[in-house]
Amino acid sequence: MSDVPVRKSVKEIQTPVGMARAHVWRPSRPCGSLVLGHGAGGKSWSADLRALTALTAQGWLVVLVEQPWRVAGRAVATPPAQMDVAWLAIMEALTSGRGALPKPLVVGGRSAGARVACRTADAVGADALLLLAFPLHPPGKPEKSRAAEAQMVTGAGTRLIVIQGEKDPFGSPDDLRSVLGGTAEVVSARGSHSFTKEPTDVLEIARAFLSELVVPRDASSRVPLAKATQRTPRSHVGSSTP
Repeated sequence: MSDVPVRKSVKEIQTPVGMARAHVWRPSRPCGSLVLGHGAGGKSWSADLRALTALTAQGWLVVLVEQPWRVAGRAVATPPAQMDVAWLAIMEALTSGRGALPKPLVVGGRSAGARVACRTADAVGADALLLLAFPLHPPGKPEKSRAAEAQMVTGAGTRLIVIQGEKDPFGSPDDLRSVLGGTAEVVSARGSHSFTKEPTDVLEIARAFLSELVVPRDASSRVPLAKATQRTPRSHVGSSTP
């Protein structure tokens, strides 16, 4: 599927805390949807988020969401509660009415965006979560853990993968495995909190995970996520133990 036609569009969505934008990459025959949010800083898309738009080659409709604070030109993120309110409004707009995103619905994001996805996963009806650089704790402050946010997802029985830089000061892959146990898949990637300038390994890990959530196009029905193919060890650096 290397030559899949892709239509790019930008949708402005009004939320209770301001205007948001959804950047949509829609292949001609999407097999599912991946919606990702950005981190708490910067004005451009990070390399890992840009890389994941290539998942359209496997038939995934990919959406990169800009929170209202960034659309408004602010340099610093709004409080978590406001980001959650905005995300819920964005997801409602994307998953309802004409042109609603096809299932399965995978949500996630990097850093602060990953946290938003965790806190709202149940409310948006996510089938699975894909998290990039989950900030388990502020650098040097492991006592201020955000593990409970990810545990909300696994506690609900929703599939969760965390792709974490092997040298991430916000929590290493082993730190995440220790708090999530076998309820989530944690896979190491090269680099730190921002991974590397060319995060091809992040793309490959994400591609392998998403491939488990759908059946081939010529099959008559989808495999329910709860009965999806069991995980197999990944060949990337520091793959999680079963």
